Formats: sequence, C-alpha cells, structure tokens
Amino acid sequence: MRLQDKVALVTGGASGFGAEIARLFAAEGAKVVILDLNGEGARKVAAEAGHGVVAVAGDVTKRADIDAAVKAALDAHGRLDIVINNAGWTHRNKPILEVSEDEFDRVYAINVKSIYHMTNAVVPVMTRQGGGNIVNIGSTAGLRPRPGLTWYNSTKGAVNLLSKSMAVELAPAKIRVNCIAPVIGETALLESFMGVPDTPENRAKFVATIPLGRMSRPSDIASACLYLASDEAEFISGVILPVDGARCV
Repeated sequence: MRLQDKVALVTGGASGFGAEIARLFAAEGAKVVILDLNGEGARKVAAEAGHGVVAVAGDVTKRADIDAAVKAALDAHGRLDIVINNAGWTHRNKPILEVSEDEFDRVYAINVKSIYHMTNAVVPVMTRQGGGNIVNIGSTAGLRPRPGLTWYNSTKGAVNLLSKSMAVELAPAKIRVNCIAPVIGETALLESFMGVPDTPENRAKFVATIPLGRMSRPSDIASACLYLASDEAEFISGVILPVDGARCV
C-alpha cells in the first residue's frame, strides 16, 4: 500500500474529487479525515470508504473549523502527514461585470483564504514532526482561462502560484507542496463552469477543446494526488501538474 499508516486530511471530501481522493487514500492504507461543510455527505463517504475514515463537518473559510479538523486528526492518530486542499467553488460562468461582490468574496474565501487558514494550522504541526506533504487543487483555469469565469480563474491562478511559493519557503522544514490543475470535470459544479445546461451537445463543445477527448474524472485527480502524496514523489515539490488531457499544451 502506497500510503500505509500515513494520516491525511482531505477538504471538500463529501463529493466529487475530494470523495474519490478520500476513498483511494483509505484503500492505499492512509488514515483519512474528511472536512466538508456537508457533514452528512462527509459521513456517508467515510462509511463507504471504511478503513476508519473520520468525517468532520466544517467550513474551510473559518479558521476554527480548520483547527477542529486538524485536532481530530491529531487526537485520533497523533500526527498529520498529508493535507489535500481540495475544497472549491465557482460563481456561474457569466460576464465579468455580472459577478456580485458577495460571489467574488465567496470564491476567494473558499478557493484561496481556506489555504491560508490551513497553512497556518498545519505547518507548525508538520514542522514539529520533521516534515509533511501538502497538495493544493488548482486548475487549468489558472493556466489557460476561459471567458466568463474571470474571478474564479484568478483564484486558481493564485492557488497555482502560491503552491510554488509555499514549496520554496517550506522546503527547509521538509514540507513538500505541489499543485494539481484539473481541466473541467464531471462534478456537481459542471453547469456552473459551463454556464449553460448540462446537455450532451453543450458537453461536446467543451470536450472538443480537450485533445484526449473527455473531461476529467474524480479518479484522474485522485490518482494524481496519490502519486504526489506518496514517497515515490519524495523529491518533487513546487510542481503544477496539469491533469487535463493535453488541453494546456
């Protein structure tokens, strides 16, 4: 097992990418804690995953909730080796001037400030342990942005860049930091990203821009996270890994 006895915290683990990451990590031997605003959904994923997965209901935009999830991991397992900052949100695809200030604030709070909170909570823990591993979920939107998602795109540009900066600054503490940049995926946010109803015809328009001919799937992102979180990637830090079917080439 590639994560045997590692302790991992996955945010946004009640559905989509996060749920699949939690399941795969548990199957690979990790002791997993899921943090999600949807507590019922998180508990359902935890029950399905088995292997002692723990669900914590909480809001990634609130430092107290982040601290509670970190404490749950430490109380249960005594350490925290891996953090997957997966929780994310987008405003609906629409013209730049139609995004409200509340939507702007929310997308930055969930996609960017949550990583600020998590970093402040876990870096002292990982430093005391002698190292750790953080994987942030960015996006191809921060590499090759689509129109209509400007403010969302900018949050993912921030995630992509801060991952590199974190990697450099935290390297002396033996904390690796990497970023995964998925292309548009088959998740609950799909219609918001497209800005149109999820029909075969509308999907086809987006798929046509992806050379490998399909959208990303939760299993694609989970597998990439597994590699970056494993000891196989022990000398890899500061990487933005596109999981995009060659869209960004």
